[in-house]
Amino acid sequence: MSNITYHYADGTEKTVEVADGVSVMRAALSEGVPGIIGECGGQAMCATCHVLVRPEYLDALPPVSEDEDEMLDCTAVPRDDERSRLGCQIHVGAELPHIDVDVPERQR
Repeated sequence: MSNITYHYADGTEKTVEVADGVSVMRAALSEGVPGIIGECGGQAMCATCHVLVRPEYLDALPPVSEDEDEMLDCTAVPRDDERSRLGCQIHVGAELPHIDVDVPERQR
C-alpha cells in the first residue's frame, strides 16, 4: 500500500492510503478528495488534475511527457515550471510509496 497527502492553501491536508500503481488523480477521485476533477479520466488531456509536487519528491518522478507538458500550459492557476504535474501521470508504488502534493485553489 502507498500513501498520498493532499495539502490545501488553508493549511488543511488529507492523507489517503491506496494500492500500489494508483495515480494521484485516481486516488483523489476514489477517496473523495476535493480539488481534483480529472475530467478526461487520466488521459493527460484536460489539466483538471493539476497538482504541485512538494520539492522533496521531484527527483523520484518520471520526466514530463510532451502531452503532459502541453496540458500544463492550460492549467487554471499559473504553472510552476518545477513543481506542476498532472496527477494522472504520477503513480505511487514501490519506487514512490508516498508523495505530498499541493492542490491548486481551482482547476477550471
